[in-house]
Amino acid sequence: MEFPFDLAPVLGDRFCVVDQHLRPAGRRGPTHRGDLEQQLRTVIDELGKASAKAQGLPAPVTSAARMEANRHVLYILRNADGRGTPKGAVVVGFLKVGYKKLFLLDRNGAHNEAEPLCVLDFYIHESLQRHGYGRELFQHMLQSERVEPWRLAVDRPSEKLLAFLRKHYGLADAIPQVNNFVIFEGFFSNRLAPPRRPPPKRPEEEIKPYSLSERDFLREETEPPWPFNLTSGRAGGSPVRGSLRPFLLRRETPDGQTDPRPPDGRTDAPQHRRARWAALFYFTFFFPISPFFGLIFHFPPPALLFS
Repeated sequence: MEFPFDLAPVLGDRFCVVDQHLRPAGRRGPTHRGDLEQQLRTVIDELGKASAKAQGLPAPVTSAARMEANRHVLYILRNADGRGTPKGAVVVGFLKVGYKKLFLLDRNGAHNEAEPLCVLDFYIHESLQRHGYGRELFQHMLQSERVEPWRLAVDRPSEKLLAFLRKHYGLADAIPQVNNFVIFEGFFSNRLAPPRRPPPKRPEEEIKPYSLSERDFLREETEPPWPFNLTSGRAGGSPVRGSLRPFLLRRETPDGQTDPRPPDGRTDAPQHRRARWAALFYFTFFFPISPFFGLIFHFPPPALLFS
């Protein structure tokens, strides 16, 4: 790919490595640094457009703006000879790689979390393919990153890239994945399984005794005074639930007999309390007005009635 400016101050030597800072490799010549950075952006954008067109993608996946937003590394190969063009004006191709955190499946279908080095974009100009430039660029990347080819994950590889990997590196047995990445046999070899974290422990809380719930359930209900405690079987009575204490607080003595006394030692039986409530009601309400009822409802002796 040709450009109308000299690439030697922009890309430097044969291989140029560019990261998210987009710093030009060359510093020679009277060209201002700002102009070199703009020329580098132009080179990256044009290479990304050419790669997207060759792969049939709707939009480029490589651009100067994307390089600034991600921690990717771009390897650019240029031909210093030019082959009939102005010196240093030919770019052969580029290779973009970067680390990504992925969830990958092994041969057994188990999920594995990994962060491998991924091949994100790879392009060699159509007029310079099958001349060994692709293998030269790919091999330079492997040596710089110090990684084996079967340790790579390839993002949406084209048929040409799969054929390239199969021909030069023997990567033919791919492991199917549910995402767009492709890994090959040997990716999980000599890889230690990530340590399994134990589940977090729940904070220890104070255990409440079971007897508290029983006490709340067996709490004695206050019995209303007579005559409001009449059952539905008596005239004028209403259905009132009686107390549970006479049935729940019975206990057996050592000789096998039932002890009706409460466990706290009181001898206050329900019938005694009922009698006291009846006496209190009588002396409070009925006894003060009993003479008045006697004057109004005065009947003669029975002897006078039958004489």
